[in-house]
Amino acid sequence: MHIDNELPVTINDVLEAKKRISGYVYKTGMPRSNYLSECCKGDIYLKFENMQRTGSFKMRGAFNKLSSLSEEERSRGVVACSAGNHAQGVSLSCALLGINGKVVMPKGAPKSKVAATTDYSAQVIIHGNNFNETIAKVSEIVEMEGRIFIPPYDDVKVIAGQGTIGLEILEDLYDVDNVIVPIGGGGLIAGIAVAIKSINPTINIIGVQAENVHGMASSFRCGEITANRSASTLADGCDVARPGNLTFEIVKKLVTDIILVSEEEIRNSMVALIQRNKIVTEGAGALASAALLSGKLDHYIKGRKTVSLISGGNIDLSRVSEITGTAEACLN
Repeated sequence: MHIDNELPVTINDVLEAKKRISGYVYKTGMPRSNYLSECCKGDIYLKFENMQRTGSFKMRGAFNKLSSLSEEERSRGVVACSAGNHAQGVSLSCALLGINGKVVMPKGAPKSKVAATTDYSAQVIIHGNNFNETIAKVSEIVEMEGRIFIPPYDDVKVIAGQGTIGLEILEDLYDVDNVIVPIGGGGLIAGIAVAIKSINPTINIIGVQAENVHGMASSFRCGEITANRSASTLADGCDVARPGNLTFEIVKKLVTDIILVSEEEIRNSMVALIQRNKIVTEGAGALASAALLSGKLDHYIKGRKTVSLISGGNIDLSRVSEITGTAEACLN
């Protein structure tokens, strides 16, 4: 595969992001999972972005974006829109860089994520029952206060920051065959795909979405951006009905396949990660493992080396209790 130099994000953008975030963002671990390897009849490694600062990969893109702002832009302050992980990444980045930040979060945002976002530094504004209402508030703040908007995924610097995960994967496992990545708006998989495919085009980049919300999968299959959301999902961090324009452009050219998983498969994956790997993850963070355990990826992974990305671990303790209780019998 030839990597198109006209893609909106290049390997040079990712390499610059790596330098920019160095010393502020962790290089996360990537151990082999004996349990998943035995289940899948291949070598499965888990990339622990749930152990990243703020508990998710979002810190990478947020810090890269914010640290790229000019002094004039920093002085104006920033504003972001998020139900949780991007909010926390922006808030901590603002604290580290001395930037005044505001984050608009919807009324249904998890209390733990609201509290963490506030604790890091940013002023949190709770507004809106849905994404359209929340983003409308952000637009109002940008117009009234002149703040710089920090997009959650559809931005060159944000995508490049997430792509640093791809560089780390190749540093630790240069001969990986497959990388399995959760998808919401697509910033994570787009960045990883650019980084990995630019270095080794033969590696499969495979996305995973919930059956209930899979705008990127629908767009990928029909060749144009298409919204898709039939119900809420346990993978709330990936509850994005419509993918980004930049991210879709990259995904359609570099991603091998996108797999859908059910709510039951997500739940069972979360329990398996807790019981077998001692990893607490949010629903979005369990998507890649859900795809592996479902058997839908067997033709890619049997006898090969695969990295399964755990994108985040920010989940309320009450939700953990609920998940483990309802899925208690899944690993008998």
